[in-house]
Amino acid sequence: MENRNLNILHDFNVLYLEDDEDLLKHTSDVLEDFVNNIFAVKTSKEAMDILLNKKVDAIISDILLKDENGIDFLKHLKNKNINIPTILTTAHTDTNYLLDAIKLKVENYIIKPINIKELLNTLHDVLLPIVQKKEIQKNSNVIRMIAAITDSKQVAIVKYIINKLDNENLFTASYTDIMEEFSISKPTLIKLFKELAEKNILVKVQHKTYRFNQDALD
Repeated sequence: MENRNLNILHDFNVLYLEDDEDLLKHTSDVLEDFVNNIFAVKTSKEAMDILLNKKVDAIISDILLKDENGIDFLKHLKNKNINIPTILTTAHTDTNYLLDAIKLKVENYIIKPINIKELLNTLHDVLLPIVQKKEIQKNSNVIRMIAAITDSKQVAIVKYIINKLDNENLFTASYTDIMEEFSISKPTLIKLFKELAEKNILVKVQHKTYRFNQDALD
């Protein structure tokens, strides 16, 4: 199996549903070194509570849980239009379970005992499309943002702003910070920020901090 860039996992939150307490703790302890947050639970009720209150990017779920079924839990999520990339773990190769998983469009499954490298690589594969989609959107935003301003010589600044956005679309820097990065006069820089503010593309939320308003590009 080829090596993946597991660094992409750092930005994602993972829900892990497993009723074997020892396995849950062992696997969670490993995953927490790779992902942003790991929410480890033993029942579908706990899992649903997490989904309703936390941002979850991927689900890892055992198929056969105590007094319940991971497949049924996923069906419940689909019925509520909760569509999150899912990896199933199972000690069984029962065809009926796998057929149900295919019908639910489950991204992948892993046979127990869990191989951590396989699990991490599988997580990478189900989350990579999200990363790629964000990159495509980021590039699209650069083009649309450039089209929204009048001076094409400011393209480098626009790219800098887009690449510095955090997960909440916030950009933090002073004029001095930007001028140290680029050979640009302060009046030109102020003019750029004024144009972006007038178009509601960059909204100042506090000193040195601006929110990128993607909707304004529409």
